[in-house]
Amino acid sequence: ISLLLGTTITISSKHWMMAWTGLEINTLAIIPLISKSHHPRAIEAATKYFLTQAAASALLLFSSMTNAWFTGQWDITQLTHPTSCLLLTTAVSIKLGLTPFHFWFPEVLQGSSLTIGLLLATLMKFPPTALFILTSPSLSPTLLTAMAIASAALGGWMGLKPTQIRKILAFSSISHLGWMTIILLYNPKLTLLAFYLYCLMTSAIFLTLSTTKITNLATMMTAWTKIPPLATTLMLALLSLAGLPPLTGFLPKWLIIQELTKQEMTPVATAMALLSLLGLFFYLRLAYCATITLPPNSSNHMKQWQTNKSVHISTTTLISLTIMLLPLSPMMFTTT
Repeated sequence: ISLLLGTTITISSKHWMMAWTGLEINTLAIIPLISKSHHPRAIEAATKYFLTQAAASALLLFSSMTNAWFTGQWDITQLTHPTSCLLLTTAVSIKLGLTPFHFWFPEVLQGSSLTIGLLLATLMKFPPTALFILTSPSLSPTLLTAMAIASAALGGWMGLKPTQIRKILAFSSISHLGWMTIILLYNPKLTLLAFYLYCLMTSAIFLTLSTTKITNLATMMTAWTKIPPLATTLMLALLSLAGLPPLTGFLPKWLIIQELTKQEMTPVATAMALLSLLGLFFYLRLAYCATITLPPNSSNHMKQWQTNKSVHISTTTLISLTIMLLPLSPMMFTTT
């Protein structure tokens, strides 16, 4: 309830103090959820999350107070002082996990359970994204473009090595944030569309992993012997997150590259498209492990029985949308 309350307060507020209050409620609500298991890794993740979010909140408060001191305005859309704009970009980037402030996110996600990891990767990123969209006319285009390209590059490179799936999905999140940030100043609606579709695809993957109890590549290799249909749809969901047509994930990348080309930023669009190939490589590795790799069946190998637990309807609905939403794109064009 507190998470929903904090998110609602931040995205609906016009005053900086209310937005800051909503972010603080969010932070305080998620910390007990991260540390609920009492595992040392979970406690470490909660501590890291608290320290980084506290620093970001302090910077955000300092930014809004500086702006109010010089302009007399507490309205979120009236952020005009250059120093305040720079401080706000830093604060929101820390909260989101944008490069070069990404260092906390993979560690926190790895120390959390899959369900809490889903909240951290989706719901907790909504209030800072809303603040970015509200203040976008005042922000520096050069700084945002540089951070976006760096995020796409780092998310792609760093995702190649890990074997823990939560850590790979954390770097995937950083890479997607780069795509959302690159288009923020030119078409905020596209940023929001990319965020919604990212949340949809990530939710489908996290819920599938939670159903099959998969946490690393080694356990993912046994998924096919447990629930073959779910492993197949997991592969398609991962390829959708990579942005392959004709799956849903292709839509935001296609629209963002189209918009960047319209803005005469063809070199930036080319760089982003090439950097998405790095992400495609580790998504393909996950998809390969989920469906094509089978564990060795020696004589003393215990047979993996199919799980009797039924797949929840929310998981199946999200997977269906993740795979088949692209044909609805003409309708999205008309509404946006």
